[in-house]
Amino acid sequence: MSDPQIGRRALLRGVGGLAALAALPSVAACGTGTSRAATGGTSGGKTVVVRDSGGSYGAALQKAIYTPFTQETGITVKVLNLDDAPLLAQIKQGRPQCDLINNSMMSHTKYAEQDALEALDRDRVRSLKSAKIPGSQITDHAIGHSFYGQCIGYRTDAFDGKKPESWADFWDTRTFKGARAMVHPDGDLPELEFALLADGVPMDKLYPLDVDRAFKVLTRLRSDIKKFWDSGPLPGVLLSRQEVTMSTVWDGRLADLQKQGVPVERQLNGMRRQFVGYAIAKGAANADNAYRLMDFALRPENQANLAKAFPSNPSSPVAYARLSEDERNALAGAPKYYDKGFDADTDWWLKNETAVTKRWLEWARG
Repeated sequence: MSDPQIGRRALLRGVGGLAALAALPSVAACGTGTSRAATGGTSGGKTVVVRDSGGSYGAALQKAIYTPFTQETGITVKVLNLDDAPLLAQIKQGRPQCDLINNSMMSHTKYAEQDALEALDRDRVRSLKSAKIPGSQITDHAIGHSFYGQCIGYRTDAFDGKKPESWADFWDTRTFKGARAMVHPDGDLPELEFALLADGVPMDKLYPLDVDRAFKVLTRLRSDIKKFWDSGPLPGVLLSRQEVTMSTVWDGRLADLQKQGVPVERQLNGMRRQFVGYAIAKGAANADNAYRLMDFALRPENQANLAKAFPSNPSSPVAYARLSEDERNALAGAPKYYDKGFDADTDWWLKNETAVTKRWLEWARG
């Protein structure tokens, strides 16, 4: 995956799509991916191969998780950057190139339905208790380690001192003038929830989504949407160039722009949370070491260390107590912000994603 956060770009669309991909021939020896080994400590012939997406996120994982893990255990961490299609094909053919998979919890559910993941022995993940991972982020096959939030990004110099406070404001182009940008299904799940929130649906009453109502609300804004973005950096680019005054955005994407002096801010009211987690590939050659790396990465102190290196929101509530106030409040997962958002209903999206995406594409074409 080319984007530096797993579970976002080009997620496989629906369980049926995974089944079709399972029939594809596998790629040979990392042909579509890259690998790197953590340094520090001695491997003693011990290895674990983890799939992540590289980029700045991969560099942060290397610094905060992989290298310290090798130093503590002597196990060498090799990283594979591989898309879902060839990875699933390898697993289905009984020869996965990776052991531990770092991906969206939604993708893990799709994999599990294709019998592509090992059933987890939770007793082997001792940090579960100390990290107090929410039960909603623990399944039979995967454990959530962090989440990303989709929220409003806006230019602070665009509205004569006014600040958008809600999705209703995002839709209000009279008060908050200027073009908008929203996500394309190649970038993330269609943003039906935001349309419903803009139309007055309470956050705790969103699901099951009223699809017809959501598309009617989206249509009201359609002429003001200049761009449908399909990669994480693009909303920031559009805001920086003043091509739009507001965009949906992944919550951590504005931090670098703010450091550069670009007048942008986020609004977390109505943020949609999606979790990312670890799972073990079916037939993993180094399953024992995969458990050890998973256990290490889920420790609250290590989740906090990752959050210091990258704007990742730990799933462990204990991790936030290990951050300074400034570090904590820079994250959308901070206790002061958490109630402002909602968790995407993975079960609903698994059942409806294919149909909604098809309708969205037809809607976008007009």
